Amino acid sequence: MKKLLIMCGAGHATSTIAVSKVNKWLSDEKLTDQVKIYQSKIADELNKMDTYDVVVSTTIVPDSIKTKVINGLPLLTGVNLSEFFSELKRRLNL
Repeated sequence: MKKLLIMCGAGHATSTIAVSKVNKWLSDEKLTDQVKIYQSKIADELNKMDTYDVVVSTTIVPDSIKTKVINGLPLLTGVNLSEFFSELKRRLNL
């Protein structure tokens, strides 16, 4: 089971929207049994990035972790959404 972290600034509003959209995508792709989603705020996760297979953030992240994180803004705006899900699928190796 892959571990996916979705985080935002406070761990509530935008990450909740992102989790909902990723859950729907996982369901549509019949992948819900292959990915476990965790939701949090960035401050709580900075030192735990290696715990997760993939990290999605709807907020700005420090340069030190940028290569590990997928920008989750498309989940909020709808812009480049198909590219986002292609990248997520690639990084999850699904």
